[in-house]
Formats: sequence, structure tokens, C-alpha cells
Amino acid sequence: MARFKSLPELFLHRAESTPDALAYQFPAGDDWGSLTWQQAAARVRAIAAGLTEIGLRPEQRCAILSSTRIEWILADLGIACAGGATTTIYPSGLPEECRYILTDSRSVVAFVEDAQQLEKLRAQREQLPDLSRVVVFEGEPEPDEWVMSLAELEARGRQYHDKDKDRFATIARAISRDQLATLIYTSGTTGRPKGVELVHDCWVYQGEAAEALGLLHPDDHQYLWLPLSHVFGKMLIVCPIQVGFATTVDGRIPQLVDNLGRVKPTWMAAPPRIFEKIYNKVVMAAKSGGVVKYAIFRWAFGVGREASALRQQGGTPGGMLALRYRVADRLVFSKLRARFGGRIRFMLSGSAPLSGQMTEFFHAAGIVILEGYGLTESSAGAVLNRLGSLRFGAVGTPLPGTEVKIDVDGEVLLRGRGVMRGYHNMPEATRAALTEDRWLRTGDIGELDPDGYLRITDRKKDLIKTSGGKYVAPQKIEAQLKAQCPYLGQVLVHGNGRNFCSALLTVDREAIEQWSRAHDAGGSPYEKLIQHEDVQQMLQDAVAAVNEKLASYETIKRFAVLPEDLSVENGMLTPSLKVRRDKVEQRYSSLLNGFYEGTLDSL
Repeated sequence: MARFKSLPELFLHRAESTPDALAYQFPAGDDWGSLTWQQAAARVRAIAAGLTEIGLRPEQRCAILSSTRIEWILADLGIACAGGATTTIYPSGLPEECRYILTDSRSVVAFVEDAQQLEKLRAQREQLPDLSRVVVFEGEPEPDEWVMSLAELEARGRQYHDKDKDRFATIARAISRDQLATLIYTSGTTGRPKGVELVHDCWVYQGEAAEALGLLHPDDHQYLWLPLSHVFGKMLIVCPIQVGFATTVDGRIPQLVDNLGRVKPTWMAAPPRIFEKIYNKVVMAAKSGGVVKYAIFRWAFGVGREASALRQQGGTPGGMLALRYRVADRLVFSKLRARFGGRIRFMLSGSAPLSGQMTEFFHAAGIVILEGYGLTESSAGAVLNRLGSLRFGAVGTPLPGTEVKIDVDGEVLLRGRGVMRGYHNMPEATRAALTEDRWLRTGDIGELDPDGYLRITDRKKDLIKTSGGKYVAPQKIEAQLKAQCPYLGQVLVHGNGRNFCSALLTVDREAIEQWSRAHDAGGSPYEKLIQHEDVQQMLQDAVAAVNEKLASYETIKRFAVLPEDLSVENGMLTPSLKVRRDKVEQRYSSLLNGFYEGTLDSL
């Protein structure tokens, strides 16, 4: 396996090695457009040369404010090949959040998706002194010395390249492995976001580790819809460049299910919330089909779990179990796999904990979900389950070249080439996160089993300590509740400094509306449905079922259903779909305080 010192060197090698192979597929009207590696390299070269022509210097930052689309990837690679560094901004970011990242990073160029994103920056132009140019992906902006279209940037880049054909390759190949490649601001569940500095060798390492695993092959096809502003998405850009497989890029989430049937990918990555939503839909569809259909569904998954348990032990279903599984597959499982296009070899889950019960559900249907683990500070991938050695509830074993150990207080520590250079303009935070010998303090609590499999039990800062001195891991309970009840949207377990644990629940709007149609409550508004007697009893039963598996001090004594689901739009979720615990607890403080008024329970 060749060793490269930078992302541009890796990308140029890919374009030269397999120039005519399909690199990217993307929406083009009602059809798909495509780029070979050679064609992609030509556009990247034009963008890089255009940036050089307008004065970009090594390690200067260029921000990208856009949803997931092919132009995001081309701009990112163009920035890298020009010697700059990409700063990522979530397209859902408020104007003041965009301003903070642009000013803190001192970005000199910003790529924006459309007129709507452009307006966020126009309104704050006087407060962005370092920002000299804005490049718009969509449309032709009004003539302005500050704003230009991507087409114009590429045209200027081609003219510049024609005058000096050696300059592009000279700049791209001169980039060192320790040069800044990406400045990703952690969305964070509390406080101001921190800019994580990831150098070129971090991304080269991610590509090398992916290839070394042998999990991905040149004939694979990835469906990429995740936010590229997130480190997980950035990793998914690098892997195909290293291995050489094709990627369909489309960030339009409403088209996700239909596109899977059309594209027929061999693998896809997603956060746990997507798998939870699919699980909810599948279970609800079976229940709404009537008593017989639901009975068949439950029987099929009972058979599937038997087969799954055997496969986990290295066995293969035979005899009557094999016969029953074939029937279950024809009646139920094949239909579920068809939703993903019918060619999926595996799914990759990351960015938040995935319930072991969720993994088991899909595994029973013949869909393997490989849960992994990593942080923005580790350039995403650090630990991953493998095909053939999957362990439910564990996030796997370290990637080649990454070390993992557990500190005396239970915190997971990581070390390797993927670990960040540090936090931008935050030396004290950097010293707090990195030990003198470059171990990254992850902030997660975990354990390693005798075979080296890592299990994450909770976030160090999220651990609840009750007034009785007992420690409770809320994420474990939250995952169990969501697996127990397919109608749940989000769960937040509360109880730090309290004398018992309580919970705030949200109900998935789509799932509960489907339930209402099957229970003669169709047409009722969402606010009324979540207070329906049967819905409240269903949630109570789910809480009771989970409580039976918990220690007494962990059990949920009180809960309430919130009037709306938690979302990025209402500020309760981060862009990577993690619950902002402090914001939720602050917004619903009166409700939470009410749980404990007049209580004398002692744990």
C-alpha cells in the first residue's frame, strides 16, 4: 500500500491510477450526472487554480457553508490542492454562528450554496474583515467584487492554469503531512464550538486504515447523504479516494428512501437516529397491517434472532432453522432489504451510541450494521466492528495504527495519527484534551473486554450522580427506552443531584400519526395524540419494561411527554443529532423541578 503525505497527493494518485472509473454520481435535474476521477480532477484543478489566482496562501482558511452536494466535495478538494484549509459550517447555522466561525478561523474565502446562505454573510459583511471573497454554488449572483459564482472561479482557474501548467501540481505536491487541512468546529452540546485542527496526515491515515481493514473494495458503491460539515462526512470523502470506489452524493433527505432503490448502493453510513426511524416505520407498518400480518412479522423476527445468535457464534443456520429462515426471508426480510436497494453489504453507524437491540433487529433481517467510534478530535474513525466478528453493544476494536486504553477513572483514551493537532486559538483547552505523550482524552467512559473490544458506557460529563451518591449512565437507559418503544422520538434521562431519575420523552410525529389511523384517532392533532390515554399507557408500559432491567437507583420514577420532538431547528439537537442536554433541561426546568417537589425518596 502506497504511503502519501497529503490529501492532494492521494487524490492526484487516484485520478492518475483510475482516470476513467466512475468517481461521483449526483442529482442533475430529474436524472443523475456523473464524473470520472479524471473529470473530477479537472474541476478540482480549476477550483484550486482559481483560488491561487485570487491570492489564497498556504493554510489560509476557506469556509464551506452548504448542504451535502458534489460541489461541496469539489470545493473541499480544490481548497486542499491550493494549499488552503477547509473550515466547515453547518448550513443550518444561524447568522451569528456563521460569523463566529468565520471570524475565529479568519477565513478569507467562503463557498456558499445559494442566495439564502449568501444573505447570511451579506448581512454581516462589515463584521467579517478577513473575508475577501464569497463563491456561490447555485445561480449567478449580481456583479459584485465580493461575490462570484463557482463557474466564474473555475473559468478563471482554467485561464490561470493555461498560463502556468506546472503550478497546480507543484503547489499540490509541496503540501506537507503536518500542514493544516481542515478546521472543523465541534457543534458541542454546551458552550462555544471549538475549532479542531486536523492536518493532512490525519486524512491520509483515515484512508490507509480503511483500505487496511479490507472492508471496502473498488467495485463498491457508497451512498453519501450525511452532512459534510461533520467529521464523519469528511471521512466518507477520503475513503473512496483511497480505495477507488464510486460515490453517489445527494444530501436531500426526503429523497433518501427513493434514491436507495434507484442507486442500489453496496454500503451507506448513517447516525443511529436514522436506523431508529427505519425500525419505527417497519414495526408500525407491520402493526397496521392487521393481526395476522403482525403475527407473521413477529414470528419472522423470532426466527431471525435465532439465526443471528448462531451467526454471531460463527455458525451457519441449518436444518429446520435454515428452512424457517428462508420462509421468514421471503415473507419479511427480503422486503426490508429491498428498501435499501437490495445490494447492501453493510451499513456503518457512528456519531452517537447505537442500541445493541437495534443492531440485533437488522442483523436478524440480514442487514449488518457495523457500529464504530471516533470523535472530531480523532478525525472520525478510531474503532470499528468488523464483518465476521461483530459484537452487539460494542463499538469494535481499534483501527490499524490507533491505540486505545482506559484511564484510572474509566475515561477512554486514544492515540494515533488521526488525533488532532490541537484546538484553534485555545492552548489551555488543547492541554486539557491531550496528554504530554499525545493521548487524547475523549470524555467518554468505557471498558475493554479481554478480546480488545471497546464498549462505551456514557459520556464522562453526562454521568448522573444522584443525591444518594449513585452513578447512572443516562445514554444506556435512553437507548433501551427507544429500542423498547418504536413510537419514541428522543429520550433524556435526568437526575444529577436529585434523589431519583426522571425522563423527558418525545414522540415521533410520523409514527404516532400512523398509529392514530390504525386506532380510529386519525385526524387528531399531534398535541392531542400524545396525551391520548392509550399512548400514555403505551409509554408507561415501555418505561416499566426497561425499569425491570435496571438497578433500583437507575429506574425512571417520573416522566413527561414534551409537546414537540427535539430537533436542530428548535435548538435542542446538534447538527449531528445529539441532544443538547443543558438546553433541554433549561427549557423544561419547571417541568423537571415539578417531578421532585415534595419528594422524600432516598436512594
